[in-house]
Amino acid sequence: MLIRPRLTDYHGIHAAQVDLDFAIPFLDEDIPLYLDPFMLWRSPSQQDQAMHTGLVNAFNHLGLLASQGKEDEAIATLTIASECDEVGLGSSLTRKGKRIGPEKAKEVIALFKAIPQYQQNGFRHFEEIQFFVEGISKDRISDISCNFLKSFLIDFTIDQCEKLGVPTQPCTVEHVYDYRANRFVQEHGVALPVNPENGAPIILVPKRWMRFAPWINYDDYYEKHCPQDEISHKPEDLTRVKVLSYNRHNYGVVEKYIQAKERSFEDCENDPLFSQIPVTSAKRVFGQIKKLPTGKTGGADIKYENLVGRLLPSLLYPKLDFAQEQARTDDGVSIRDLIFYNTRSTPLLQELMDDYASRQITFEMKNVAEIGRIHFDQINRYLTDDLGKFGVFVTRNPLKRAETARAVNLWAGQRKAVITLTDSDLEQMVEVFDSKQRDPIDILNKKYVDFRRECP
Repeated sequence: MLIRPRLTDYHGIHAAQVDLDFAIPFLDEDIPLYLDPFMLWRSPSQQDQAMHTGLVNAFNHLGLLASQGKEDEAIATLTIASECDEVGLGSSLTRKGKRIGPEKAKEVIALFKAIPQYQQNGFRHFEEIQFFVEGISKDRISDISCNFLKSFLIDFTIDQCEKLGVPTQPCTVEHVYDYRANRFVQEHGVALPVNPENGAPIILVPKRWMRFAPWINYDDYYEKHCPQDEISHKPEDLTRVKVLSYNRHNYGVVEKYIQAKERSFEDCENDPLFSQIPVTSAKRVFGQIKKLPTGKTGGADIKYENLVGRLLPSLLYPKLDFAQEQARTDDGVSIRDLIFYNTRSTPLLQELMDDYASRQITFEMKNVAEIGRIHFDQINRYLTDDLGKFGVFVTRNPLKRAETARAVNLWAGQRKAVITLTDSDLEQMVEVFDSKQRDPIDILNKKYVDFRRECP
């Protein structure tokens, strides 16, 4: 049983997120990123630029349909385009979204008539619709882009799966946009990976196109470019609805914002799924850890867990991809763990997989003066065949002699390995994180080597 399973981990493919061209999809929830069409526009790649042109042309074709009296067809097409479950991008905990309704689609289509610039020239960046229609935000922009680009994304997925050896099977894919017919069609027998939980096809997305929010977005516009005093002299009366209404009658303001975003395109970069904290922040976090007393007084245990939870994922990245923080209960005792995906990208990590079946690695945080028998009993029950038989205590002080012997006996009797990272070890990890001359995971490796030397 994997915690927060990903496609690659499920199939036993050891690849770190940093080394792949796509965002590794989760099997039971969305990736918290979005496809930003501006990333295609600003790309130096002619292929990306051409796809942006095709994407915008497909969207502008909706305006052409409306002008030809085919508004119902335009609305139906946009409704289909508004949700793309196969890519699993966004914030859903089920990889299932909901399409916009016909009335909302009608509002968007109406922009082609309501704003002369769109009526004459169409959109240059269709993300602009969020400045005029309530309820259109980054998830809709992303899904519309993915649906109109789905044909390319399918080819990209097939190529990546062949390179990595990800199993695929023939799938029926709904709503693939046909640029010749200017409509969505169904494709059969497409070789794609599937979600093992429900058999639904999975489509991969290049991570170079992904951001937490579109480069062109309402919040940025509202904060830096919207002439708020012209709309309302009373800040409390400045609602989103009033701003959207103002934009419809003052397109020039939106156009100036778009031009400013285009001029600053070099500042637009894709967002990684995980960003390390800066060295100065790492030092500051560790400084706070050192000042904490052991135990629970004043919430010291919670503070310790929060600080370690901020620090370790950055120190161990990219050798270990962070999965999530987990809370569990053992005999009425609340325990917080940090769970990492084992990328098997170093000899140590490969050994942990080979010898202990650790597809994921658990770090149990303990703000105690000393680790005791009860703590070993708890982690022993947790280290199972499903989760792997290697674990790490993150605690304040080295093990006492009796507990060192307990760890050795656990290995000798059940072939379970438990090592300990102390304040001193965290400090050394921060130091090498600062120097960049070594990798912080080297300290984890040393602790394991020292542990194995104690074992028979």
